[in-house]
Amino acid sequence: MKIYTRVGDGGESSLYNGEKRKKHHMVFEALGDVDEINSVLGLAREHCLDAKNGIDQKLAEVQSRLLDVGSAVATPATSSAAHKLERTKFDASNVQTLETWIDELTEELPALTQFILPSGGLAASTLHMARVVCRRAERKVWPLVDGDQVEDAVGKYLNRLSDFLFTAARYAALKEHRSETVYKKA
Repeated sequence: MKIYTRVGDGGESSLYNGEKRKKHHMVFEALGDVDEINSVLGLAREHCLDAKNGIDQKLAEVQSRLLDVGSAVATPATSSAAHKLERTKFDASNVQTLETWIDELTEELPALTQFILPSGGLAASTLHMARVVCRRAERKVWPLVDGDQVEDAVGKYLNRLSDFLFTAARYAALKEHRSETVYKKA
């Protein structure tokens, strides 16, 4: 099977429900940002594996959940068949999983009393990069949620994911005995 199909050469692509939309449509903008988070997390996971900080398995699970996020985004609620919506339904318990992980990691972290800059070693810095891409994806997904195209659990997941990535970055710095750079006002 060839990787290229030429189907998108006219500037359109298909959603899971078969509907074609322009590649610059807001759905594809959101999908692209979710895909970008996943790619940055792949890099972060490699740095976490090298650092042996214990975060890599959580990141692998997040990467799979991001494919679920993409499936939900690619299946608009108002134009998709019930069986497709059921297949791509995003499990709201994924938000609770992130909250549990955040709480577990936070127990080991020193209290945050100042703003910190993205820093703390390769793993931590890459997790911070993933966090800001996640925030961008969240901003692209919420209009779809507000328009009843995507279930709100997807938006909540991305919101909580950015919190998890911030916490994971701090945890990675701690485990690598790297200091976090504190913001200094000019």
